[in-house]
Amino acid sequence: MTSWLQKMFAVEKPVIGMCHLMALPSDPYYDSDAGLPAVVDDARANLHALQAGGVDGVMFSNEFSLPYLTKADCVTVAAMARIIAELYDDIRVPFGVNVLWDPYASLDLAVATGAQFVREIFTGVYASDFGLWDTNCGAIVRHQHAIGGKNVRLFFNILPEAAAYLANRDIVSVARSTVFNTGPDALCISGLTAGEETSTATLRLVKDALPEIPVVANTGVHYDNVTEQLNIADAAIIGTAFKRDGVFENSVDVDRVRALIDKVEELR
Repeated sequence: MTSWLQKMFAVEKPVIGMCHLMALPSDPYYDSDAGLPAVVDDARANLHALQAGGVDGVMFSNEFSLPYLTKADCVTVAAMARIIAELYDDIRVPFGVNVLWDPYASLDLAVATGAQFVREIFTGVYASDFGLWDTNCGAIVRHQHAIGGKNVRLFFNILPEAAAYLANRDIVSVARSTVFNTGPDALCISGLTAGEETSTATLRLVKDALPEIPVVANTGVHYDNVTEQLNIADAAIIGTAFKRDGVFENSVDVDRVRALIDKVEELR
């Protein structure tokens, strides 16, 4: 049976490319002299490279808003909305958004821009590099419906980067109870940081336990491991491997995108 994931992206094993936004107003590394036009130009170049390389979807994220907030500034959401609005006519694939690390802000941005999906931390309590993440999934989902976002698909990051689940629970127990209690559209499994490989063993455990739920390899998928990762996962979200020389801080390299997508096509 065709899953919602295949219907949205029109392929099996979709690859979602990350369009990482440069630092934004209120971020420590924001270039106020160049201003938002420079951020828009950089995002447009990366978007075009991702789409020319053949990705199946795109996700816009304030990746360079380091260090991240667990409650985003209003100006962050406003700036991201402006950037996506300026790029809207250039977007040729399904797109999502992620305001790090704020699920309410991510949903607000999705509704404002027409994004089809969001990725965030919706459940659990974590000790992280950015402080204590204490979520309230019931309130978040009610907010989603209150703002008219009931059709926005939710990618639950249940093994987030730079964080540890505070309860003494294994990942399969977390995944099963998350699905039972909250109804995610997909589960994301991550490595330690952006660009760090997702454990194939963990992917297998979660997928075997919950075969009916799309499981996404969320970090560290690259040319040399994409076949192994997508033999287990239902989709991959890729950022760093698409950058020039595979370096997180660099811009998207269309040749690296095309090479990896060609390999995925062989797998399909």
